[in-house]
Amino acid sequence: MYLNHLNLTVTNVSEAIELFETYFDFKCVEIKGNNMIAILKGADDFELVLMNAGMNQKSNRAYPDAFHIGFMLDDPQYVTKIYKKLKAGGIVLERLPQKMRDNFGFYFHFDNIMIEVGAPLNDDEDDDITLDSSMRLI
Repeated sequence: MYLNHLNLTVTNVSEAIELFETYFDFKCVEIKGNNMIAILKGADDFELVLMNAGMNQKSNRAYPDAFHIGFMLDDPQYVTKIYKKLKAGGIVLERLPQKMRDNFGFYFHFDNIMIEVGAPLNDDEDDDITLDSSMRLI
């Protein structure tokens, strides 16, 4: 058994497509209606469905406070690269990447979704990981 897909409701499907294609290597393979539903495929063939929040039958547009999706990268250096790319693209980022549990990463909000980007820390990186002024790990 495997997780086949995830359906996320957003207020602007076309902007969400752009985010996931530009920063998270998804590819939009189908759009239904006038940007009402989009089906995206990830590099691992995972299917992400983006649905306009107006299609919710009970008009619910909010997720629980702690609900989020997370992307795990292989190396903390990739976390800072994605952070810089998001920032350069005008995405509002609330905090710098930092040590979180046994990972290095950050959270940000896009539309009504909280997104986590992280990478596992090696034992030797675990205690002393910080960023210099140019966002390099030191």
